[in-house]
Amino acid sequence: MILRRTCKQVAALLIAREDRALPVTERIALRLHLVACAACPIFERQVLTLRNALRQWRNYTED
Repeated sequence: MILRRTCKQVAALLIAREDRALPVTERIALRLHLVACAACPIFERQVLTLRNALRQWRNYTED
């Protein structure tokens, strides 16, 4: 099935999503996998946490 992705592929998509907009088919495949998988949503939260931490670090100013 074209929308079926492995955890390894989903991890790559989650990383790629940080750098570029994903095509519709990849976004749908990502969402379907995240609903069905127990581990990948945890990795997604880790990626989002890292993104937020880096954003705060970039905007940090020592007063």
